[in-house]
Amino acid sequence: MKLLVLLFAGVVISCSLFAQDLVYKPKNPAFGGDTFNYQWLLSSAQAQDTYKDPSASTSSATRDPLEDFENNLNRQILYQLSRQLVSQQFGSDGLEAGTYEVGSYQIEITESADGISVSILDVATGSKTNVLVPNLQ
Repeated sequence: MKLLVLLFAGVVISCSLFAQDLVYKPKNPAFGGDTFNYQWLLSSAQAQDTYKDPSASTSSATRDPLEDFENNLNRQILYQLSRQLVSQQFGSDGLEAGTYEVGSYQIEITESADGISVSILDVATGSKTNVLVPNLQ
């Protein structure tokens, strides 16, 4: 019996010698976990999400192709009109040095060694914006 108790005590002592402390490390990076877990946790949460936001935009599969065509056509027409208005106002050569008045805006274009300076003054409010377009050379 003594031999069995000594053998049991030896096993218990030897097992405790190989034991280690348990350390908790969170998985979620918001709580101190590894940042590489972020994508995995996000994709996992999105896969489990069954709630659909009613105000969210519709997917491309449910969009109407005719409506897309109409929107695209409207954008192209407005783009062409704006290009024509700019070329009529500023000339076909682009922006030339001088002062222009468009509605309640006064646009002053000057050339300098640094590039082209465009100064836009809103006459109605008095606010002013300066834009410097640098030379590419």
